[in-house]
Amino acid sequence: MEIGITTFVETTPDVATGKVLSHAERIREVVEEIVLADQVGLDVFGVGEHHREDYAASSPAVVLAAAASQTKRIRLTSAVTVLSSADPVRVFQDFATLDAISNGRAEIMAGRGSFIESFPLFGYDLSDYDELFDEKLDLLLKIRETEKVTWSGKHRPAIQNRGVYPRPVQNPLPVWIGSGGTAQSVARAGQLGLPLVLAIIGGRPLQFEPLVRLYKRTAARAGHDVSKLPIATHSHGFVAEDTETAANKFFPSTQQAMNKLGRERGWGPYERSTFDFARSLEGALYVGDPKTVAEKIIYLNQNVGITRFMLHVPVGSMPHGDVMKAIELLGKEVAPIVRAAVLKS
Repeated sequence: MEIGITTFVETTPDVATGKVLSHAERIREVVEEIVLADQVGLDVFGVGEHHREDYAASSPAVVLAAAASQTKRIRLTSAVTVLSSADPVRVFQDFATLDAISNGRAEIMAGRGSFIESFPLFGYDLSDYDELFDEKLDLLLKIRETEKVTWSGKHRPAIQNRGVYPRPVQNPLPVWIGSGGTAQSVARAGQLGLPLVLAIIGGRPLQFEPLVRLYKRTAARAGHDVSKLPIATHSHGFVAEDTETAANKFFPSTQQAMNKLGRERGWGPYERSTFDFARSLEGALYVGDPKTVAEKIIYLNQNVGITRFMLHVPVGSMPHGDVMKAIELLGKEVAPIVRAAVLKS
């Protein structure tokens, strides 16, 4: 059972002070967070791609490469790469370069993305949302499969017997599919035999268990060895020395972030009652002391069947010291409890 962290490198105003970090300041903080995650024994760290003012990481591979030379063991992944609006050739080259710097620790988490800013920025039509992803994933996997590529599609110029370099240390370079929980994306991952990441940021996590069964069933029918296919989840959360401290520190920035997104997407206000339900065993927030958070991860593992859990922290902007402490507790206290319980089961 792997335990890790994801971040979107947010630069929203601090709820208490109103201060906004520059993109440069927040990116440097994230590199420190990745280094600490490695030191405390976490397995993976993911950085999400965005193209808007309040998220600093438009190029996750570059941020991860900065940390790669300062870390020894932790795996380094995008979370996600917005493949629909990216050039698969450059994506592969960037992560193959990261793989070289890290000596075989790079991964790509490919997804459509839940934000749309990259589409007009790079000249793509949102009406081609699904078709773009399918075509570009096909090219990415083709590049991964063979050094000299011949390929043609609708949304990118054809490639005729061209080499794509550098080649990665890992063969193959891991490519995961990030999904918000649609049956279509889960089935696609299973059909292709690619590892799956489910973003569980609301509702009841156990409701995703049928999707895991669909993924495994589709993979098996396609001839893949289901026992070798990793399944991960990504959920918001925060760890502190005691549960109430964790909740009281995490709620303000979470409320601020969710209400900002809510205004953009037509959601209702994010209330404390919603937050507190999500902290329960059946909810999608992993907030509390180490024992509480560990018990929820174990419960998820037992009932959904995951092999990797990724805690997304912070949501919104939180003090760097609080985030560093949460990472330390996750690695030193939460992860050992979870790993021991999984080994016994």
